[in-house]
Amino acid sequence: MSANFEVIAQSRIDTGKGASRRLRRSGQVPGIVYGAHKEPTMISLLHHEMIHALQNEAFYSSLLTLKLDDKPETVVIKDLQRHPAKPFILHIDFQRVQADEKIRLHVPIHFTNEETSPGIKSGGQASHVMADVEISCLPKDLPEFIEIDMSNLEMGAIIHASELTLPSGVELAASDSGEDPIVLTIHTAHRSEEEGESEATGEGESETGEEGTE
Repeated sequence: MSANFEVIAQSRIDTGKGASRRLRRSGQVPGIVYGAHKEPTMISLLHHEMIHALQNEAFYSSLLTLKLDDKPETVVIKDLQRHPAKPFILHIDFQRVQADEKIRLHVPIHFTNEETSPGIKSGGQASHVMADVEISCLPKDLPEFIEIDMSNLEMGAIIHASELTLPSGVELAASDSGEDPIVLTIHTAHRSEEEGESEATGEGESETGEEGTE
C-alpha cells in the first residue's frame, strides 16, 4: 500500500518563462496538474516543502493528496525537472487519478538479500541494470516498490522484467519496443579487467622505483 503524503499548492494565472522565473526567485516551484477528464491547472508549490518531500523515495510512487486552493485531489507525480547543476526543482507535473481508471507509473526496484545470494558468496558481482520499472494498475493496487529477492540466485543468473514477481492487480506497462529488458545479472569479474588492473599496478610500482633512483 502506498504511503500517505499531502502536497499544498496554489493555482496560478501567469504562465510562460518569465512567470516561472519569478516564481523560482520567490522560493516557489511552477507546476501543472492534469488528467481525470478535467482541464489542466497551472499551479505553484513551495520549493523547500517539495525538496523535503522528495527526500522520501516513496513520494515518487505513491498516491498523493494535492490540496489545490484547499480542495483535495488525488494525484501522482508524472514528471520532475531539476536544474542540471544546482539543487533546484524547475518544474513538476502531477496527474489526477480516478479509482476506476488504471494508471502507469515508474516504481523503484528493491534488491533484497544480496549478501546471502550463492552467486555473490562465490565471488560474483551483481549488476542492477534497472533501478525502476513502469507498471500499470488501479490506484488502490499501486505498490510502493517492486522487490527482487536475491537469496537463491546463482552465478550467471539473469532476471528479465517479465520474471518480476508483481503484487495482485499489478502488471508491467506495455513496452513500445516489445522488448523484455534485463533487470539484474550476477556475473564474474571480467578477466581482462582484472589483468588490466594488475598491469596498471605493476607499471605504477615500476615508475615509483625509477623516480626514487633519480
